[in-house]
Amino acid sequence: MSLDNHKKSDKQKEELDEAIAVSLAEPLRKPDAYKWQSGNDNDLAKSHQNDFHPSNPPYVPKGYRVCGGCNRDINYGDYLGCMGKYFHPECLRCRACSYPITEGEFSLSGKDTYHKTCFKELTHPKCEVCFQYIPLNGDGLIEYRCHPFWSQKYCPAHELDNTARCCSCERLEPVNVRYISLGDGRSLCLECLESAIMDTGECQPLYHSIRDYYEGMNMRIDQQIPMLLVERHALNDATAREKNGFHRLPETRGICLSEEQTVASILRRPSVSGHRLVGMRTQPQKLTRRYEVTAILVLYGLPRLLTGAVLAYHLMNAWLCLKGYRNLNPEVEAGICQVLSYMWLESEIMPNLTSSSSTTSSSSSSKKGGKSRSENKLGEFFMYQIAHDASPIYGGGFRAANAAVNTYGLRRTLDHIRLTGSFPL
Repeated sequence: MSLDNHKKSDKQKEELDEAIAVSLAEPLRKPDAYKWQSGNDNDLAKSHQNDFHPSNPPYVPKGYRVCGGCNRDINYGDYLGCMGKYFHPECLRCRACSYPITEGEFSLSGKDTYHKTCFKELTHPKCEVCFQYIPLNGDGLIEYRCHPFWSQKYCPAHELDNTARCCSCERLEPVNVRYISLGDGRSLCLECLESAIMDTGECQPLYHSIRDYYEGMNMRIDQQIPMLLVERHALNDATAREKNGFHRLPETRGICLSEEQTVASILRRPSVSGHRLVGMRTQPQKLTRRYEVTAILVLYGLPRLLTGAVLAYHLMNAWLCLKGYRNLNPEVEAGICQVLSYMWLESEIMPNLTSSSSTTSSSSSSKKGGKSRSENKLGEFFMYQIAHDASPIYGGGFRAANAAVNTYGLRRTLDHIRLTGSFPL
């Protein structure tokens, strides 16, 4: 046999020995469905073959292992075994945070892999008010509250420990953020404060834009009805003195007056000092009854879209009164007013989905550069509040009125209300 043939035979024998060594090491690296395993081709192969040449890397046949993450071959170096599959170390990632998982922080749920801390966050949420893990109840179960719109999770105890709640968006005050006190028992979060309307003069452009919105739907209000922004106690006092109508409890945000009264209107916008408002200036104003409607009062300190929703509601209330819709059932009157409030909000946050006539009221905000994403989200929340109101009068009335308007249109619904005092079926 020639020297070349001897060399070729030795080379083949060496490659065969390497392949045998790798195959012997394989049972030690077999993936386990429930346990973490790691391995290194070079280390395990060397432990089974003493005569390997250190300068030659171990031979691994193509397709020997395929990564369960990137679906590429695992040829050399470290790899991980998990759930019956192999992974490059950087390819086994947490389902929650998408970062690679190492041995000491591994957790498994079904077919999904997690860091232990990420898995705990999923199964044991933290309170979004105090930022502590929500405690277990007496039965050893995790019990927490969750806002249906904002999905803010919090400990049940915060409903009873005087934690401030935003009077506009209903979110609870986190321990790392201070809400603004309005001085009348109400608090306002910083997002709602950004667009809050604080005095009567500041509210006038919004008031007139909503009147224009009504005119665009052929529901012009000819009478010049005074509109005043007032403090909470002034609104409650005016509501108590009003003889006619029904009023929302426990919190009234606005009222359409029909009685002559003297009301303290907010003349100058207060400023923020620390975590409270200071420098408010009010002025008494006598309201004379010239028409069926004396004035519209709205609570100060509400975000622009909520202030507008309250105004739209009470302007519809005024329109019904001035057009002779008398002695309506509370559910019918509140329901159709809620529909107009909802429609106005929809025209503000989704102007492309509404008719051109209903986008007039959006002009004032668009000229200022448009509404922010957070303000649009607030508008969606106020629409959600109207649609999901649990009260029979306001919630039930809205759903009945909205169904009638969607079926027959606003004009035919109003004509039916005038004739029958009820919604068309």
